[in-house]
Amino acid sequence: MNDMKTIRPAHVPAIPLSGLVRGTSVTGDVSQEVTVTGVTLDSRSVTPGCVYVGLPGTRMHGATFASAAARAGAVAVLTDPEGRDLADDAGIPVLTSVHLRRDMALISRRVFGAPGDRLELFGVTGTNGKTTTVALLEAGLLALGRRAGTIGTVGFRLDGVPVPSGRGTVTTPDSPDLQALLAVMEERGAQAVALEVSSHALVLERVTGLRFDVAAFLNLGHDHLDFHPDVEAYFEAKASLFTPEMAARAVCWTDDVRGAEVARRSRLAGIPVWTVGTDESCDFRLGGYEPVAPLGGRAQLEHAGQAWQIRIALPGYHNMIDAAVALAMLAVAGHPVDIALEGLAVAQVPGRMQQVVLPGEAPCVIVDFAHTPQAVTATLRALRESFDHVVTVIGCGGDRDAAKRPEMGRAAAALSQVVIITDDNPRSEDPGLIRRATMAGAVALGGDAQVEEVAGRRTAIERALGLAGPRSVVAILGKGHEQGQEVAGRILPFDDTVEARDAWARLRGATT
Repeated sequence: MNDMKTIRPAHVPAIPLSGLVRGTSVTGDVSQEVTVTGVTLDSRSVTPGCVYVGLPGTRMHGATFASAAARAGAVAVLTDPEGRDLADDAGIPVLTSVHLRRDMALISRRVFGAPGDRLELFGVTGTNGKTTTVALLEAGLLALGRRAGTIGTVGFRLDGVPVPSGRGTVTTPDSPDLQALLAVMEERGAQAVALEVSSHALVLERVTGLRFDVAAFLNLGHDHLDFHPDVEAYFEAKASLFTPEMAARAVCWTDDVRGAEVARRSRLAGIPVWTVGTDESCDFRLGGYEPVAPLGGRAQLEHAGQAWQIRIALPGYHNMIDAAVALAMLAVAGHPVDIALEGLAVAQVPGRMQQVVLPGEAPCVIVDFAHTPQAVTATLRALRESFDHVVTVIGCGGDRDAAKRPEMGRAAAALSQVVIITDDNPRSEDPGLIRRATMAGAVALGGDAQVEEVAGRRTAIERALGLAGPRSVVAILGKGHEQGQEVAGRILPFDDTVEARDAWARLRGATT
């Protein structure tokens, strides 16, 4: 079911069907005097006045449900040439597009009143750090007195308050839902919105029709090769954000070679570019990083003869990089950095270096979304700044990039004293096969880490806590903010923070 169906603006002006498709590649009979007040991809969320979009699917073409959409009040169907014949008996105009996702995005923009044109938009892309950077942008904007929304993996927020949606973990919603969400945020008073822009969103045209006031590139790592044919295609997807049509300004972390390449391309395209990095040639130079016990950091950021001290309540140099990029984005948008710094100093991110406080003589417990080899390395290095004994719980998702599994096991074993390899979201795969692939990388490292395979994430968390002492840190990696575990087509309730508390309570009960 469409998990965004309840998020729609209260007021949508009716648009004639003929005006809606003008300037697109859409063909078909638009002469009927019908007006449009919505767009949706899900026939079950159709309301009277909607255009129903029938996309091709992996199991069934969406145009198959055109008649059901018509009965629910859809006034037209938009589909591809393959879907046209499937929708012919719907009894409403059937429109065809050879660039279906692009035209869907442009039509959605028109239906919901082009809210992005009036909002200050910040877009962040990169393999790791998007969620944290968006959260830091939010904190800075709120400190500046701007009413701010955020859209990303951990959900949607307005002025720091979650916008309920019942959604899953899709980073960037499809264009009808995204445009509707922006319209809702504008309707509720938002002035600025920070978005995570995933590679999927760019390939699938989810952000087409938006132009970001500032777009940022963080890094490129190993991820999503189940979707992209190779790393080069993955990079090109992310780099496609940096065109004059989509980005008014670019901010790039150029210590990453791919960030330097995006900066170079952006300049050639005529986009104003600001670089962030540790080299003296960077427009914003980051230096002097120091960890702040128990979980935090400080550093200096220099720009155009000015110097600011950044303090954050998140551990690790990788989080400081995200803070520097967020501040650079705000600065080039014309906002005073001194005030924004106050927000960054206290910002927290659900499921990103999130501390779970346990009673008694308990170890420190951190829940983090790290689900790539690079993210695992960054997270564990950050924790080793403050802890000598690291116990890591890690798994890999099923039906996703299998090549990164041994690399993640290797990364965990390289920086932990104890590694518990368990299940993440196995989805349709055999959990044991996923664990063994991850285990192979950890064992092949040949280091001193104690490595165990434990079936069942709940059991693994309890095992990790049992092996940790009061001076240890237990890092529970991979799921972060998620509140469910996907197993064999079912979403089972599972929250790492809750499971850690419950496991500790069981262990304390067993020893009293």
